[in-house]
Amino acid sequence: MRPHKALAALIPGLALLGMTMMSPAALAAEGKPGGTLRLLANAAAGTADPHINYTLQYFQLNYILYDGLVTYKKAGDKTGFEVVADLAESLPKVENGGKTYVFKLRKGIKFADGSDVTSKDVVASFQRMFKISGPTTGTLYNGIVGADACLKTPATCTLDGGLSVDDAAGTITFNLTQPDAEFLQKIAIPHASILPASAPLKDAGTDPIPGTGPYMIASYDPNKLMKIVRNPYFKEWSKEAQPAGYPDEVDYEFGLTDEAAVTAVQNGQADWMFDPPPADRLAELGTKYAKQVSVHPLTAMWYAPMNTNLAPFNDIRVRQAVNLAVDRAAIVKLFGGGNLAQPACQILPPDFPSYKPYCPFTANPGEKWSAPDMAKAKQLVTESGTAGQEVTIITEDTTVSKAIGVYLQDVLNQLGYKTSVKPISQNIQFTYIQNTNNKVQISISQWFQDYPAPSDFLDVLFSCASFTPGSDASVNISGFCDKSIDASMAEAETTTIADPAKGAELWTAVDKAVTDKAPVAVLFTPKRVDVVSSRLKNFTFSPQFYWIISQSWVE
Repeated sequence: MRPHKALAALIPGLALLGMTMMSPAALAAEGKPGGTLRLLANAAAGTADPHINYTLQYFQLNYILYDGLVTYKKAGDKTGFEVVADLAESLPKVENGGKTYVFKLRKGIKFADGSDVTSKDVVASFQRMFKISGPTTGTLYNGIVGADACLKTPATCTLDGGLSVDDAAGTITFNLTQPDAEFLQKIAIPHASILPASAPLKDAGTDPIPGTGPYMIASYDPNKLMKIVRNPYFKEWSKEAQPAGYPDEVDYEFGLTDEAAVTAVQNGQADWMFDPPPADRLAELGTKYAKQVSVHPLTAMWYAPMNTNLAPFNDIRVRQAVNLAVDRAAIVKLFGGGNLAQPACQILPPDFPSYKPYCPFTANPGEKWSAPDMAKAKQLVTESGTAGQEVTIITEDTTVSKAIGVYLQDVLNQLGYKTSVKPISQNIQFTYIQNTNNKVQISISQWFQDYPAPSDFLDVLFSCASFTPGSDASVNISGFCDKSIDASMAEAETTTIADPAKGAELWTAVDKAVTDKAPVAVLFTPKRVDVVSSRLKNFTFSPQFYWIISQSWVE
């Protein structure tokens, strides 16, 4: 998942001072329902349709507006990565060797328009995901039987053979083409929300679709305000899946600058800002307002994808040379310093499932990156015979992305290339670098987890199936395709069904194998900075949802 906006619009040389991680336990133990939370963002994040919107900004909201059959536990610790039953009565048993999942729908749950949630709505929701060409239907849900036909002709999608209901038993059965150990995690994200069968078969845009969460969108003007109020038909059915919320209303306002937003939060005129605080306010926040600031490591990476099908990066020695030559400590400084990021050189981020520290591209190969090895890097380039070639780096037109691009330009020049940097508008850079027609050699990008499983980094970003030449949605930006590694990923997925521990070991091996092939240069793992008002209590940060908005209250 890509963030709506890069988390750090910081400038070189600045670092947070004195900021610490707020402990929810240290805050108020119990709150009172009521009041209005006021949230701020530079801009809205597009459509309010939960089956289409693919931004961090609205994923965070959709988790309190909509529900799937399963979801992630709303907890402020690592258990927030656990999948729990939501609209389903319980988690299903894995049947048919991992290819069949049977859910029983809870009774008595209503949508925000007062209508009952039925199995008909479940079937229609999954068909709708394909009929409107949802952004993850081809990567996360293409394993459902019948998905191939739906992807070819979305308008007539039935998922025939893949989805069936037994009204007498009250069950819904999913059949997959092959075992998928992460199927539950994939349908726990908002793209698999259960919506009324009457939901429009097009992008709902600014017309909210009724959901089942404790809140509903009352009105949405992307230029001004999204007003969120209580769902009058909500009754808590599972505290760990969808707890009742505290605030009566959430007003999400758009249009203030970062500078004005942080001042509003400091003055108590607003309670939180989505965008990162401006760099020139960090020192002030870290000293005068330290109790209102928290910093959290993210399961994400900033990285430099290298096109494995274009010179000079179609030579593994060149890709490894770039990895060896990059000074990750210098890039962390460009991002804002060690309080906001940490160097990394493997695919999986720290604290992620199957993560084991591994860094072969450093002066002292081992568990951690230590320093660049320029001598070895230059040797590899010499052996490749590619020195002197022209290379263009594609970055976003943001301060940090451009700064990293210019740094990388210097590194590539030192390695003997004739390098230039081409910044592109942040709104289109991600699609541009994915499309092979644009012949992008190397770029700067970011990836944030969709769901907490190694496949979301390794399979989604580096499998042969996720590389689609000529497409703006080919998220395997490097065009990396290694049949042997593909087979290892398939083995890891299958093994995880019967033996999760063994499967986790296999994914760790895949992480090392992809890292060794160097289709990208992983640069660093970012952290998130949250600033809240003094009146906001119980700020709880989930590793999956980030701030759990519904569980805070104002005094």
